[in-house]
Amino acid sequence: MAEQAWATWRSATERALYGDGGFYRRTEEAPGDHFRTSVHASPLFARALLTLADDARLRTVVDIGAGRGELLQALHRLDPSLHLIGVELAARPAGLPAVIGWTSDLPPGFEALVVANEWLDNIPVDVVEMTADGPRVLEVDPAGAERPAGRPTGPDLAWLERWWPLTDPGARAEV
Repeated sequence: MAEQAWATWRSATERALYGDGGFYRRTEEAPGDHFRTSVHASPLFARALLTLADDARLRTVVDIGAGRGELLQALHRLDPSLHLIGVELAARPAGLPAVIGWTSDLPPGFEALVVANEWLDNIPVDVVEMTADGPRVLEVDPAGAERPAGRPTGPDLAWLERWWPLTDPGARAEV
């Protein structure tokens, strides 16, 4: 029997979400086909963001993790003069108005209202568990089994010690 491929939770999650054929890179179905968020439920969120942009005198809105551009389209319907940019790893959605920009990287050099409403929930992280030998980064196999691997180091260890200290065996943190 071949050995299973172990990976850190960060690597496994990154592959499952953003790798070739990953959940957020699929073209045949959208994440919105699986769940609804404030962006999908009503135009209220878009109206609130438009008010925020207007109050700050910002004419550009950047949506990081733009999905299929639903929020940007709602903003465009409310104010077609806005400069709108979607930042997303997935390909530009079919039917997205041509005036809405689309890129895989955060564009530099301008003032904008930057929204990361959907993206922050989907940042791949490592999982660290306190063991009898101290904190260990967990690895996971394709079936979901876990095992402790190396110790967290550098900035991850410093962050754990400051913000999420693990004291009891079995306690976990995300870094």
